Amino acid sequence: MEMPEILTGQSRTRLLQGAAIGAVATMVIGFYWGGWKLGSTAEEMASRRVSLALVEVYAPICVERFQQQANLEGKWLEFTKIDSWRRDDYIKQTGFATPPGSTSPNARIADACAEALGKIVALQKPAAK
Repeated sequence: MEMPEILTGQSRTRLLQGAAIGAVATMVIGFYWGGWKLGSTAEEMASRRVSLALVEVYAPICVERFQQQANLEGKWLEFTKIDSWRRDDYIKQTGFATPPGSTSPNARIADACAEALGKIVALQKPAAK
């Protein structure tokens, strides 16, 4: 049986080169412009989205828990005396940024909660004239 001319000699070399270049081009186009992702990248993206969803759900709960404390006026005064860049640490220490079922506070929830409480404080202050 004779081999087709495309599979012999110079033609075979060109065929293999074309296949290799086509495979590389397909991968480059797929990963850069086609939206293909590696499994590890997809896992990372999913983890990031879960974390953002957790913050969106628990930050308002954190604010509500803060507002339901005994001696709320004293707690607001204490909160306003804390530097704005340290308020998330205060929220972590109070335990309001610890989601149910977790043993440690979530830093992103604490940040979002402290930011929301800071906005409430800013709205409560009378405007300077």
